[in-house]
Amino acid sequence: MQLGAVTETVMAINTFARKEIKFLLNMDQYHGLMEVISEYMNPDKFCIGGKEYGIYNIYYDTPDDYLIRESLAKPYYKEKIRLRSYYSPAAPTDTVFLEIKKKIGGIVTKRRVSMTLEESDAYFRDRSKPKFTKYITQQVFGELDVFLDSYPISPKQYISYQREAFFGKYDNDFRLTFDRKITERRYDLGLNYESYGNYIIGADQRLMEIKVSNAIPDWLVNKLSELQIYKTSFSKYGRAYQNFVKSQIEDGQLANGKRRIYISGISMVNNHIMMNRSV
Repeated sequence: MQLGAVTETVMAINTFARKEIKFLLNMDQYHGLMEVISEYMNPDKFCIGGKEYGIYNIYYDTPDDYLIRESLAKPYYKEKIRLRSYYSPAAPTDTVFLEIKKKIGGIVTKRRVSMTLEESDAYFRDRSKPKFTKYITQQVFGELDVFLDSYPISPKQYISYQREAFFGKYDNDFRLTFDRKITERRYDLGLNYESYGNYIIGADQRLMEIKVSNAIPDWLVNKLSELQIYKTSFSKYGRAYQNFVKSQIEDGQLANGKRRIYISGISMVNNHIMMNRSV
């Protein structure tokens, strides 16, 4: 699926700060919300008539998966880096976005630069940068350089999903998204591959995110209460990594019969996964 127009729209977004609140919905809750969405929100221009668009990501991490382990330990400050495309598969000349996403005390900031897929390969290989004119792009590349100097990262996780997006009629900073077919794999780690792998939520579920700079509107608060929708802690990369660790641990348990396993900063005790931030 290719959505070049989506790329043109999001290229201008270099940085933002907001709250992101997540909810895992069943289909009754999803349909209940959709009954009132049109009264208060407009669909993203690429989602009119029930359309969705695809988002395809490669997450980078250290050899011992430090970034995701630290993130799952829920520190006050955490950060991650990913390469995003709105094409699948992406061609060498297609536009991609290299993003640093940080969460500080509940506030999410994201800074990103756009380039072609082949330019992103060159940047990771030897820090070669595409031509740019905007000062903000120079700033973000400087931040990316510092990140790469700090962490010996490489591609570690593929995540893709199909998204519906809506914007507030009276507040453009208020956004609501619904993701399905959240797909992960830890092999074929390139955006030049098709989207395939394992689903990490059910076909009868939707991951909803409220993205807002200020307060959640009263109408939505009331509807969430009516439908008994409660916020949850959910990281796509985090869930994929936990599933990977659990499978590794279970394979190890089958092999040696132990009840306690320690792998790269993760412990599993009596079937409970534990993060060890001291590693």
